[in-house]
Amino acid sequence: MEGRSGGMGEGRGREAGGGAELELESEPAVAVEAVMSVQVVSAAAASKVPEVELKDLSPSEAEAQLGLSTAAVSAMAPPAGGGDPEAPAPAAERPPAPGPGSGPAAALSPAAGKVPQASAMKRSDPHHQHQRHRDGGEALVSPDGTVTEAPRTVKKIQFADQKQEFNKRPTKIGRRSLSRSISQSSTDSYSSAASYTDSSDDETSPRDKQQKNSKGSSDFCVKNIKQAEFGRREIEIAEQEMPALMALRKRAQGEKPLAGAKIVGCTHITAQTAVLMETLGALGAQCRWAACNIYSTLNEVAAALAESGFPVFAWKGESEDDFWWCIDRCVNVEGWQPNMILDDGGDLTHWIYKKYPNMFKKIKGIVEESVTGVHRLYQLSKAGKLCVPAMNVNDSVTKQKFDNLYCCRESILDGLKRTTDMMFGGKQVVVCGYGEVGKGCCAALKAMGSIVYVTEIDPICALQACMDGFRLVKLNEVIRQVDIVITCTGNKNVVTREHLDRMKNSCIVCNMGHSNTEIDVASLRTPELTWERVRSQVDHVIWPDGKRIVLLAEGRLLNLSCSTVPTFVLSITATTQALALIELYNAPEGRYKQDVYLLPKKMDEYVASLHLPTFDAHLTELTDEQAKYLGLNKNGPFKPNYYRYLGLPRKTAKPG
Repeated sequence: MEGRSGGMGEGRGREAGGGAELELESEPAVAVEAVMSVQVVSAAAASKVPEVELKDLSPSEAEAQLGLSTAAVSAMAPPAGGGDPEAPAPAAERPPAPGPGSGPAAALSPAAGKVPQASAMKRSDPHHQHQRHRDGGEALVSPDGTVTEAPRTVKKIQFADQKQEFNKRPTKIGRRSLSRSISQSSTDSYSSAASYTDSSDDETSPRDKQQKNSKGSSDFCVKNIKQAEFGRREIEIAEQEMPALMALRKRAQGEKPLAGAKIVGCTHITAQTAVLMETLGALGAQCRWAACNIYSTLNEVAAALAESGFPVFAWKGESEDDFWWCIDRCVNVEGWQPNMILDDGGDLTHWIYKKYPNMFKKIKGIVEESVTGVHRLYQLSKAGKLCVPAMNVNDSVTKQKFDNLYCCRESILDGLKRTTDMMFGGKQVVVCGYGEVGKGCCAALKAMGSIVYVTEIDPICALQACMDGFRLVKLNEVIRQVDIVITCTGNKNVVTREHLDRMKNSCIVCNMGHSNTEIDVASLRTPELTWERVRSQVDHVIWPDGKRIVLLAEGRLLNLSCSTVPTFVLSITATTQALALIELYNAPEGRYKQDVYLLPKKMDEYVASLHLPTFDAHLTELTDEQAKYLGLNKNGPFKPNYYRYLGLPRKTAKPG
């Protein structure tokens, strides 16, 4: 079974906390006081030639010399929770507020940094001349020319008075949630118990804010509408790497093929999604959007969309309750009946189906792009409960061969590097699943010098792995020796608690599939195991014997939770989604039944052709004789409708 890419859609799982850094502020109104008088204590009081000799001090001696209390040293230590400033320390472990004579500012303030040099501290005597002895000691030259060695002294610098005041940002506490989702993908695992919102000066929940854009509209809920300008710049950068969408926007803008379409979407809200949404708007559609992933939303992009008039309900670090609230705000609007769904993971479809069945029956079409979401659609269809035609974009050729494969081939390394700073050469890695996502991950890791094992259930995919030079194993056979475990199957309980118990110390565990169900993270929420936040999206799970594993993104999608994905690849998927929406919306009555369809190959090929000019590529054209010989139309499609990279044929949409 193949996994879902980190491309345009994987599960609710994005960076929980924003990696804020502690800052020391110095404001003009409150001047930093650092009054330090330096006294030189001589061991030979009779000598009139004091000097300073610096010697190594133990940490305890250093504390005594510098006048630092235990509380002050604790204040300089990283906060509890593995260094995440947003992880609140237990009350018993919180250091007292720094007072006069304590705290790190003595070492940080300008005054404290100016330690007098030894030469400047020597007292001069008009009757003596100082000369440096050849063995390093100090020599005295008397008026009669006699040279004598001065007595050696050991001096210590004492800070007699250290008064200091400085401002410190308050500890920020993120919103947490242990609620359980009602969706199929969410009921299989708990939401994060260690999830934190991204760093921001304002930790007020967006749900509690009253915000308006420049047009006076408040029909949105984002982190901070004032970030819109920064988000606009990111969208402009993404447009440069999404040529097909921009071409589609230019070609079809006059025709308005989506005029009258009311699209409700639930995908990752990134700069690439913003280009898709604005393209749909340019083609005549009205859009309302929520995020399919609680960690992947770019707050500044969401703000830019809200400023442009798109009702967007999403922010990075949502709780489970926030997630469903945002989806409901998109759907349940007085006087607004959606007629199209663009989904990633099936959560939006599931919510409307369960909570608003009458609304669901009026939908003209659903476009789904993930393995998990497509699987849920086929379940509804098999049970006879799918009353809406749906387009399976995930199994389109352009999605399978590009987004899933090439996107993950690049983003898997990016995600691992950003979170762990690890070296790949020589590491032993097991990749669970050799679908398109698994193929991309294995290719990237092999190229970096890793030793890669593969687990598979499909003999065809397994044979491909063997032919590509990977050793096919069962997870139990290598779990004790591997350094990294990567899941990309789209399944559940691929890595169980038994596997986690047997892993070696410091093994890295992560997921590249859609949902957070592949790794049994819920089994790790037990009293005997300790969770320690190391950095944003990186947790140590520590066993009683001291063994620890490194869990990334709490088992959610690694690349979109911890890094980014290539914009150009997402252009291919987004263009496919846009064409699928146009096809379903404009299809005459009766063309599509209440079933799940694949995108016509003609559309797949059209999407590919729109991206070729970027490479200055020139297609060869068939002659009439060649076309007749092959039994093809000169203009395509060149692949049969049942063609897929792997797997059995499924129903294919009829070209319009």
